[in-house]
Amino acid sequence: MSKRKLSRQQRWRVEKIQAERASRAEKRDADDSQKLAAGEYGAEQPGRVMAHFGRTLEVRDEAGKPVRCHLRANLEGLVTGDRVIWRAGQDGSGVVVARNERDSILKRPDARGLLKPVAANIDQILIVFAVEPAPHANLIDRYLVAAEATGIAPVLVLNKIDLLPEDGGELGALLTRYESLGYPVVRTTTENEAGLAALRGQLEGRTSVFVGQSGVGKSSLIDLLLPDESLRIGALSEDSRKGTHTTTTARLYTMNRDEVEDGELIDSPGIREFGLVHLSEQEVTDGFIEFHPFLGRCRFRDCRHRAEPGCALLEAVEAGKIHPERFASYRRILDSLSA
Repeated sequence: MSKRKLSRQQRWRVEKIQAERASRAEKRDADDSQKLAAGEYGAEQPGRVMAHFGRTLEVRDEAGKPVRCHLRANLEGLVTGDRVIWRAGQDGSGVVVARNERDSILKRPDARGLLKPVAANIDQILIVFAVEPAPHANLIDRYLVAAEATGIAPVLVLNKIDLLPEDGGELGALLTRYESLGYPVVRTTTENEAGLAALRGQLEGRTSVFVGQSGVGKSSLIDLLLPDESLRIGALSEDSRKGTHTTTTARLYTMNRDEVEDGELIDSPGIREFGLVHLSEQEVTDGFIEFHPFLGRCRFRDCRHRAEPGCALLEAVEAGKIHPERFASYRRILDSLSA
């Protein structure tokens, strides 16, 4: 779809709005500089970004209290989960003056295919899928490849296990395949408190982010894990068996149970597919962890692992060292990139 061209008047309005925003930011920064010099802000203290609203942040102080802060003009690109240095003002608000180095950053493509940071300092990505809507291995593989590219540890979470057949069926075999690769698999349900035990154990002491298709129960899980928070829960369509998007702003929540901090969750905007258009073929290949022992062993240096003679990956598939369905999924992902 081609971009709609703006008229001269529309361009003028856009430029005018941008100039006004820049002017306001410059004025606020000048005011902050004067207040800082005059000692109207308190001492520097550490905090963590709980939510991000343009140039306004909600920062958690050392006591766990949220404080509404704004950014200095020279700070850009802060996201939920960032560790920052801020100073308290006399009116109960504050100003963020610096950002600490990040341990990790989660990015995902926006509607234009450009990478956009959504959360920082994450210990693990919980890929949530459910018995309904029925999960597809290729979609799970796409999430795993995306997680591997970030360097953040992925964990598979199967929700709604109360709907799973006793013998596990095809889904049980799929989970066994991922477990054999070394991926943690957590089985959970929102039907009872006992169904959350394994998930709570996985979350304890870590900062986690939930990703997955809409309708798999991410918001329902978080609602039970954080009973004091009010979260919208999307209804699962009985006709299409697909969910609806429910969450719009990434937010950091602290889990407390029996007055003990269990861990932190970042609830990110729901997405139906995790775009991989920003990844190269080599990055996708590296995202399949069972390929690693065979990479670099092909006869030809520029092997694309299709039908080339001496391809180490194809030989590994023939020898049963790489599951043929995982390799087929890999090929579909590469084909989708070229498409």
